[in-house]
Amino acid sequence: MDWNEVVLPSTALVELIARASVVYLALILLIRVVGQRESGGLGLTDILVVVLVAEAAGAGLIGDANTIADGLVVVITMLFWSVVLDAVAYRWPRFAGLIKARPRPLISEGQFNRRLMRREFMTEDEVLSQLRLHGISDPTQVARAYLEPNGMISIIPREGVDASDPPERPVS
Repeated sequence: MDWNEVVLPSTALVELIARASVVYLALILLIRVVGQRESGGLGLTDILVVVLVAEAAGAGLIGDANTIADGLVVVITMLFWSVVLDAVAYRWPRFAGLIKARPRPLISEGQFNRRLMRREFMTEDEVLSQLRLHGISDPTQVARAYLEPNGMISIIPREGVDASDPPERPVS
């Protein structure tokens, strides 16, 4: 076994770093455009980093990459961009809006934000299901509900409304 073929990079470091940077940054941009509904409990960037790092490390482990160093350079580059983007978002909050998703109002004063629901392909039944999981039976009991960056829904009930109380309905 020739250890130079296994350990030393077979591709120029600049090319590996450029490829990893372009792929990572392009995927971050695409994820921001697609939306935040489907991510579940993890943040989208967390999922992206895990998938890309696993792919890059796996290639080095099974021999798809020319050397282990090639895979390590790609992994280090992706982790570098993840840390840099988090640091930039922390340091300059205005830039954070471009990099990080923000909570978006799904319900305001008991009214659905239909525009956001259309954008995220959410049906009223799906939102009502989430309300029920929070112990709320009717959207009129909600002061605000937000679609969080991790895809979860946070709910702020109206003051004076107990989630277990039936909603007030006008008498006809």
